[in-house]
Amino acid sequence: MKKIEAIIKPFKLEEVKNALTKIGVQGMTVTEVKGFGRQKGHTEVYRGAEYKIDFLPKVKIELITSEEIVNQATETIERAAKTGKIGDGKIFISQVEEVIRIRTGERGRDAM
Repeated sequence: MKKIEAIIKPFKLEEVKNALTKIGVQGMTVTEVKGFGRQKGHTEVYRGAEYKIDFLPKVKIELITSEEIVNQATETIERAAKTGKIGDGKIFISQVEEVIRIRTGERGRDAM
C-alpha cells in the first residue's frame, strides 16, 4: 500500500476529487494548510501599509491506495491540479506498512 500526499491550490480541490473518484479512489482526507516554496509569497498593500504574505493557502490531500493504482492516481492528481503556473504544488508518495479500520478491526486491504 502507498500513501499519496498532494499539496495543491485550493480552487483545484473539487476538480482533483472528481478525477480521483472517476478512477475508483474511495476516500481521502483533506486539510487546509499554508506554505511556500519557490513562490515565496507576495506583497500586498492595505490602507497604505505594505505587508508581505509569506505563507499562501494550500490544500493537502492524503489518500492510501494499492500499489497497482498509485501511478494512475498520481497522474490523475497531476493532470487535474495543474495550471502551468508557479505554486501548482507537490505530490509525495510513501510506503504504508499497515492500515487498521477502527470500527471492525479489519487490517490491510480489507481496511481500505
